[in-house]
Amino acid sequence: MAREFLLPDIGEGLTEAEVVRWLIPVGGEVKVDQPVVEVETDKAVVDIPSPYAGTVIHHGAAEGGTVLVGEVLLVIGEPDEKWPAADPETEAWLDQVDEEMATDEGMPEAPNQAAPIVGSISDQAEELTAPRGPGKVERALGSVRALPLVRKLAKDLNVDISQLTGSGADGRITREDVIAAAESGGGTVTIPEAPGLPPLPVDRKGERRQLSKLRRTIASNMSKSWREIPHVTTFDEAPAARLLAARKALETRHGVKIPLEALIIKAVLPALMEFPDFNSSIDGDDLMVFSHFDIGVAVDTPDGLLVGIVKAADTRTLLETAADIRRLAAAAKERKLKPDELTGQTFTISNIGAIGGGFGTPIVPPGTTAILSIGRAAERAVAEGGAVSVAPMMPLSLSYDHRVIDGGQGRRFMALVLENLGEPALFLAS
Repeated sequence: MAREFLLPDIGEGLTEAEVVRWLIPVGGEVKVDQPVVEVETDKAVVDIPSPYAGTVIHHGAAEGGTVLVGEVLLVIGEPDEKWPAADPETEAWLDQVDEEMATDEGMPEAPNQAAPIVGSISDQAEELTAPRGPGKVERALGSVRALPLVRKLAKDLNVDISQLTGSGADGRITREDVIAAAESGGGTVTIPEAPGLPPLPVDRKGERRQLSKLRRTIASNMSKSWREIPHVTTFDEAPAARLLAARKALETRHGVKIPLEALIIKAVLPALMEFPDFNSSIDGDDLMVFSHFDIGVAVDTPDGLLVGIVKAADTRTLLETAADIRRLAAAAKERKLKPDELTGQTFTISNIGAIGGGFGTPIVPPGTTAILSIGRAAERAVAEGGAVSVAPMMPLSLSYDHRVIDGGQGRRFMALVLENLGEPALFLAS
């Protein structure tokens, strides 16, 4: 008997997931707890195991498609089962649909048991859909999705819209799809624009690429932050000679790499404790001040920026923090971070110096009030005690939510961080 497996909520607040790769094809055998599909959530790529054993008889979406939480992800059944099952009369009608469509003689009437097609088949119809059958309906009618204006444009340009693959949401055929099809047929065509605008020749070149699931998530978060948070960014430079010397000495003593972010976290923690508004979140008309310190560390990956979370950073030693950062960075680059390792930071550190950056204007992540960006240390002319010397200086850029934090508090926070970075003994001894 066929059993549906609905997409579970595999992460905090998950609403949908994009199918990256099916590990078991339709018709393939699967065991209980065997990974069957690789999906991408907002920030992570995870394998989902099958709760049943049997034959995969249906995929809920093609690779690249999206499945909502609670929708059918796949169906497990017997080798000879079809999905969804159809009665013999509907099967016969579907066979007739195939024959009639192949000879272009029109569409036969469906049996009474089948759901009717609502509306009429015309240039004004927005969708042509058939009753859900065991797969032949999709082949016969194709579920052509296009707005009336797009259909009219296709008609004007002599484009067979039924032969197009839509690039829009849910496979909808867009104006650009029709234009591209017209261009591929040779010649130059003129496309009518919106009323009041002159027509433009289709002679502009370019590439249309769909944003990845991760990039769409980043775009959504950044837009939300920029809309809702009044940003203020303050800049300064920290003397880095003693910090870099301490890092080198620790690496020599312990024989392991000490990520700079581990030292920055240790230097920032006293400032977060002294100024708790930097370790908080706005909740309506209230300010939620956190008693825990889950520090986000930005990781540059080939797929986009991810933030791994060092949980309870105040309870970890420097070496434990360093090991956790190395682990998070490696997992982030392989898209193997768990959902709870990607959400819930209370403060964020972004080391743009790792890729050659200096000063910046970092965007405060939603749900937090501040972020500190660290640039690459470089030698500068430094005036001290009436003399000028050359010393490595580290650029710092602190962005914060001006609804919560005023400029004076921002400068006091930065001053404490600068003091700690300039003399690592102040935080390494704690």
